[in-house]
Order: sequence, then structure tokens, then C-alpha cells
Amino acid sequence: MILRGRGPRVWGALAIVYVVWGSTYLAILLAIRTIPVFTMGALRFLIAGAILYVWAVRQGDRADRPGWRQWRAAAIVGVALLVLGNTGVAWAETRVDTGIASLVIATIPLWMALFDRAAYGQRLTRTAVSGLLVGLAGAGLLAGPTGPDHIDVAGGGVLLAAAIAWSAGSLYARRAPLPRRPLLGASMEMLTGGAILALIALSLGEPARVDHVSTQSLLALAYLIVFGSLIAFSAYIWLLRVTSTALVSTYAYVNPIVAVSLGWAVENEPIGIRTVVAGGMILTAVALIVSSSPAGERPRAAAAGAAPARAR
Repeated sequence: MILRGRGPRVWGALAIVYVVWGSTYLAILLAIRTIPVFTMGALRFLIAGAILYVWAVRQGDRADRPGWRQWRAAAIVGVALLVLGNTGVAWAETRVDTGIASLVIATIPLWMALFDRAAYGQRLTRTAVSGLLVGLAGAGLLAGPTGPDHIDVAGGGVLLAAAIAWSAGSLYARRAPLPRRPLLGASMEMLTGGAILALIALSLGEPARVDHVSTQSLLALAYLIVFGSLIAFSAYIWLLRVTSTALVSTYAYVNPIVAVSLGWAVENEPIGIRTVVAGGMILTAVALIVSSSPAGERPRAAAAGAAPARAR
């Protein structure tokens, strides 16, 4: 049964996305220290996708087995979210510092709101617009460089493209002809995205250049597979089906807070007044966006018990 707006399961899934995806900035950096970017992404999503697919298929019946139409939709979402979006961020983090990356990725709610308005006519309340602007300003304050560092043009461009691709893919996923069961759809997206990343890695000769993979990178990859993909990505795909775009997209504002907190706890990075002020702005933005839509709002793509394609 689809939840109305935001029940306990919705808040639980949001908490997972908030915390886990905030920690993946650190995990990605540790993983790509000794594992090439596209190889890391391929391993992450192929392994996680295979595990989730086997489990999800066993939970359903033959009538819900995916066909060509569902696999094609999953491939589109997988390319947008995982190849262009997630792996784009991983590649950019080899050229752009984490603070700048979090700033650009924090524009996802703005892109999602704009695309939702342009493509589907979803109106934004003044409160939602205020929340988007306050959150973006807070993310900018949090990630603003303190020294003479400049943004690498290629890295910054890829981050912007990743944010746009993730936003467009997320909106498409809400109405795409994916399987009725969100976890099955998520596994298919990871499998198709991982397969494309494997082809890219092979074409670039990445596997042949791997000399040594550290234990740290392997542990980080395992964390990304289990927590970043199997748990958090599945929760995100489910949220896209059952609640509003504005509420789901608030993770992009909370993730930087988690990343900064981990930096303080793990790397002994100091937290100054700027971090405190920015964190307050981001949490205020989340509160504004959450309160901007009625509690009973639910996506038009996911009527209870119906496949997204039937609800158009």
C-alpha cells in the first residue's frame, strides 16, 4: 500500500538516504584511491544489482517478471542516475575538492523542481521556493572555499552535468514503465548501469592498470555496495514512488552536514562558526520544503497497487 505523504516508513527511508549517502562522499574517496573510477562503479552496481535482483525476483510472481519495456526504462534510469550521476561525481572528485562537489550536487532539488514544473506542470509554493533558495545558500556557505583554490573546469562541468542527469532521471523514474515492485526496478537499474560502466572501464583499459588494491579501498567498496546501493539506493527508488519530489530531494541538503560531521569525527577536521550557521540554514530549508506540500500528497505516478505506466 502506498503511504499517504509521509508515514513512519517514509521518514525511516529518508533517514537512511540522509545519513548513508552523506557518508558515501568519504567512502568513494577511499575506494578510488586504488580502484579506478569506472571499475569501482561497475563492481559496486553489478554486485549490488545481482544480489538485489535475485532476492526481488524470488519475492514476486511470474506475472510481474520484467520484459523488454521494463528493462529499457531501467536502463534509462540507470544511465542517468548511476553512470552520469553517481559515477560522474566519483570522477569529478579526482579533480575537485569535496566541498565544491557537495555545493554543486546540492543544486539537485532546484533542478528537480524546475524540471517538475517544466515537464509536468507541478506548481511550487512560495514556501517551497524559499526553502530551495535558503538550502542552496546554506550549501554554498558550507562548501565555500576558504583559500585561493579555484574550481577545475572539467570537474565542475561534470558535477553540474551529474546533478542535472540525476534530477532528470529521478523525475523520469516516477512515471517510467518500471516493475511494480520498487526493489526489482532498483536492481535492474543497477545491473544495466553497472554493465555500461564495465564496458567503459574495459574500453579505457582500467582493469589492466590496477597494480594493487588496498584493504581500505576494498572495505570502502563493500560499504558502498551494502549501504550505499543495496540499502540507500533502494530506499531512494522507493521514496520516488510514494512521496513528493520536494521531500525526496531534501537529501541533497542534509548530506553535506553528514559529510562535514564525519570529517570532524574521523579526520579531526574542525567545525567553525560558518559550518554551524550553514547547517542551521540547511535544516531550515528542509523544514520549509517538508511543510510546503499537504500531508496527503503523493506522486501521480504511483497509485496504490498499480504500475507507474498505468497511472499516467
